[in-house]
Amino acid sequence: MIKTMANCIKIKDKEQKKALNAWARAGFKGSVIAGTGFGKSRVGVIAIGETLRRGFDRKGIVLVPTTQLQEQFEDEFHKWGYSDVLDRVDILCYQSAYKLQDQNYKIVVCDESHLGMSPEYRKFFENNSYDRLLCMTATPPEESEYKLLLERLAPTVYKITLDECVDKGLISPYELYCIPVELTEEELADYKKVNNSFVYWKYQLGQFDAFNEAKRIMSDKNASPADKQASAQFYRAIRERKKIVDFAANKVSMMKQVVVKNIDRKMLVFSGANEFTDQLCSAIQPLALSYHSGIGKKAKTAAIEKFKNNEIRVLCSTKALNHGFDVPDADMGIICGVTSKSLSMIQRVGRLIRFQEDKIGRIVILYVKDSQEEKWVKSSVKNLDNIKWLSSINDFN
Repeated sequence: MIKTMANCIKIKDKEQKKALNAWARAGFKGSVIAGTGFGKSRVGVIAIGETLRRGFDRKGIVLVPTTQLQEQFEDEFHKWGYSDVLDRVDILCYQSAYKLQDQNYKIVVCDESHLGMSPEYRKFFENNSYDRLLCMTATPPEESEYKLLLERLAPTVYKITLDECVDKGLISPYELYCIPVELTEEELADYKKVNNSFVYWKYQLGQFDAFNEAKRIMSDKNASPADKQASAQFYRAIRERKKIVDFAANKVSMMKQVVVKNIDRKMLVFSGANEFTDQLCSAIQPLALSYHSGIGKKAKTAAIEKFKNNEIRVLCSTKALNHGFDVPDADMGIICGVTSKSLSMIQRVGRLIRFQEDKIGRIVILYVKDSQEEKWVKSSVKNLDNIKWLSSINDFN
């Protein structure tokens, strides 16, 4: 196990050079798939910086998913000695960049590129030209359509998994605990009722893959009223079922127990909805602040600063910390909002295990027992190491 920062930097430099060389050999078009904490931002900065320093008169562009990452990427250019090219680099969020037309860039760098393959955001690639393309993500798209599009635009040229990063000493080792949560009697009754509705409408659709069939029907102008109703009711059951597990009351008390048992650590708490994030935050006052899309930019900045300055011990988030957020001194995470996509789970785990000497990240996943959350958790973590499946919170120390 690599335990010194100096060794970590040497290995990281070597692997980043491998990624850049692989991209160059592929004709300067390709994807780098690397675990969170690998240093993909630096790879992107070097790619665009070295390209523009070679005298090309055209500009480069960096595409990112959030405004926070816009600011972070600009800082990365200064950090790695490429301030001189910044006047020829646009740094835009996907939600703005897709509106561009007839731009001719020398190089495009896409951070968190799995988010840029949606039907709306992919318009950037259709309506603009470029010579070089570097896509970077820890988690390539799971949807077949998006996955094929990314492979067509930028075939994978370098890949290293989360556990490979740990083995090489690029990021800190971690322990992952999965703990079941029981629904209350009232919640369980509601869940069974909604789940029965889900199963009924699923079979009414008459398809093994009911999700895609419902999606097709809802977009088909010629679909029958009966099919439209079945699809609408199917989607409604999905939303109601997810809300019950997202807001499970026992998650709050269990999260509080986990925090109390680890009061010496600095923690990130993730949930599936802003309202529930605030409930979790309220349960552990004055230790925590919320950080999500429902609060203003000043409140977000203040929350991060207080967390980094040790004025609070816990930062509670919905999705705002999923992408590109670096808290090197956070050494524990509590995931109270499980999703159907392993992408989000892996991103959240990665937030906690960027390298620190002698640091072991600790991740606790609280999932509702015998619900779709349990299936999602098992699917999300099946390729990760160091997983401990506990029977109850009493087994967690």
